[in-house]
Amino acid sequence: MRKSLFFLLFSFFSLSIYASSILIPMDADSQENHLKAYGITYWVLSKQQKVQWLLNYRGGSFLLPDGENIRRECQIRGVSFEILSDGQAQGILDDISSPSQNQEAVILEKAPKIAVYSPKTNQPWDDAVTMVLTYAEIPYVTVYDEEVLGDKLVLYDWLHLHHEDFTGQYGKFYGAYRATPWYIKGKEEAEALAHKLGYEKVSEEKRDVALKIRNYVIGGGFMFAMCSATDSFDIALAADGVDICEPMFDNDPSDANYQSKLDYGKTFAFTDFTLERNPLRYEFSSIDMTTKRGEVPKESDYFSLMDFSAKWDPVPTMLCQNHTALVKGFMGQTTAFARKQIKPTVLILGENKINGEARYIHGIKGKGFFTFYGGHDPEDYQHRVGDPKTELELHPTSPGYRLILNNVLFPAAKKKKQKT
Repeated sequence: MRKSLFFLLFSFFSLSIYASSILIPMDADSQENHLKAYGITYWVLSKQQKVQWLLNYRGGSFLLPDGENIRRECQIRGVSFEILSDGQAQGILDDISSPSQNQEAVILEKAPKIAVYSPKTNQPWDDAVTMVLTYAEIPYVTVYDEEVLGDKLVLYDWLHLHHEDFTGQYGKFYGAYRATPWYIKGKEEAEALAHKLGYEKVSEEKRDVALKIRNYVIGGGFMFAMCSATDSFDIALAADGVDICEPMFDNDPSDANYQSKLDYGKTFAFTDFTLERNPLRYEFSSIDMTTKRGEVPKESDYFSLMDFSAKWDPVPTMLCQNHTALVKGFMGQTTAFARKQIKPTVLILGENKINGEARYIHGIKGKGFFTFYGGHDPEDYQHRVGDPKTELELHPTSPGYRLILNNVLFPAAKKKKQKT
């Protein structure tokens, strides 16, 4: 009896000594809830503890310090984890460091402060990012034009822009929805806010918001945009000082030959695009591929993630971490980007080769970074006005949503000198 009790106590004591790390695997077979795994990682960072992101190791796994509170939190949130001894953890790190392995261990140091640019009247399910942040239990603050123009962005490490129109054309919904109560109300609210902030036109106010966001990125901020926020942001920058709005949007005519007055040197990602002049068309410019996808049926609409060198190019590798290299496509007002209109300095992270389109792109502006992700909701193929919200409880391993959360953790990475 004493021997059995001694053996049990010795086993428990040994486990306490040697089980010094927690591995959260992120491969397809081992992880039951990929999305909440990011929330656990963020939660650990918020406790002033460091995490190692194991790039290309079992789907981009996380190596955490061991602790009963972390184990318990994983169990509560339904996140799969493994207990490793010192030797096991060091063995994994040694294997990853081998020059023969396209893997790298990146240290995550602190939980980034997250801001979501969104009208206060928006519901959380209007935006894929707020949905997945809520599901993963990652805190965020909502900001809008008043905060941006009031220089509040410096308080945050990461800024998200979603289904927004920075051109002052109210999302180009005029053709189909101009008589609906929600469109009329939204236009009135936007005009009232612009007037409150001292602007005669919504387009002028949105232009200045875009310029403030541009400065935030140049100063070292991280910006992540989806759907129409991607191309409308760059259009607003290119059209700085040019009236591209027709009378139904701003009560006066647009500038003559405004296309020729665009300055592509001011944009982040896109160049040589042609604006859509017809106010009845639900489209901003030739950047978007939505109406050019006749040869891409839903059943075969996938995009592939690019394969980068984890040791030489850790940034794009980090942003592409996933348990699959093939991600289901999904549509939005801006679904994908025309390859020929992406600047050569911008990295393509995900592409649909069948249709010659980029779905997921990344670049550097000044001291900061930006990522543009086409489409509205990774688990709602053709999201329409009035559609019910996505229940992420049904999609806990979504590869499309994982790409969003890669960007959320990106600012937490310890900065290293680039090898190239």
